[in-house]
Amino acid sequence: MLYIKSKNNDLYIYGAENFSLDQTLDCGQAFRWEKNEDGVWHGVANDKYLEIYHGENFIVLKNTTPSEYYGFWKNYFDMDRDYSKIIKTVSQNEIIAKAITVAGGIRILNQDPWETLCSFIISQNNNIPRIKGIINRLCENFGEEKSGYYSFPSAMKLSRLKPEDLEILRAGFRAKYIIDAAKKVSDGTVKLDLLREMPYESAAEELMKISGVGPKVADCVLLFGLGHIEAFPRDVWIKRAMEALFKGELPECAKEYAGIVQQYIFHYARITKLQG
Repeated sequence: MLYIKSKNNDLYIYGAENFSLDQTLDCGQAFRWEKNEDGVWHGVANDKYLEIYHGENFIVLKNTTPSEYYGFWKNYFDMDRDYSKIIKTVSQNEIIAKAITVAGGIRILNQDPWETLCSFIISQNNNIPRIKGIINRLCENFGEEKSGYYSFPSAMKLSRLKPEDLEILRAGFRAKYIIDAAKKVSDGTVKLDLLREMPYESAAEELMKISGVGPKVADCVLLFGLGHIEAFPRDVWIKRAMEALFKGELPECAKEYAGIVQQYIFHYARITKLQG
């Protein structure tokens, strides 16, 4: 059973099963987290800064109050979802069960939809270090300076810019897509908040009104920013893994939790290179 304890301005979480910070924060779903040499992860989400690490049988959120945890971080780290139940269900398939042995600590973060949209536009044909660099430059140049970090710039602020204004980001062709996304979100052409309650297919169609947003980026936004765990982002790597492991078709037991299983499969394929 999950319970928390506050001590010396830090918050201790006990009983958080199936939760690995390394797997969750380094699996490619979020790009503003870094791990220091002491094993402490630090990052920014929804303009909130956090340092978090694993203890022996607990997780510590540094300088965090219970109200901050219940008000934001509990939902952000998807603590209300029963991952044990999900794992039991999808482990009916032997291959998925094997993937869970190396990737079962991944949780789907509930991220800000606008930041998620922008981040995955930037992620196209890109690698994680470069994605992080572009996002850092975006925040440093167009976000607001906080206490030692920068906020993610709003869609409204970026909508007033032109693609050439983003040259400092070194984002290449992605700059014009960022501006188009900012304009369509800020003027209401795409209403991100409404997509959470829309059927998956309709929500994906709305996102693809934005230039540069195809099925893969739309699925990433729906999964990581809008709570659609049925979304299944497919890039060349996951397509290759799906073909090698399942002949391209997700097992029936996994379809309800397709997005979560996608992360298990992707991480497993990356770690094992589909060997063993």
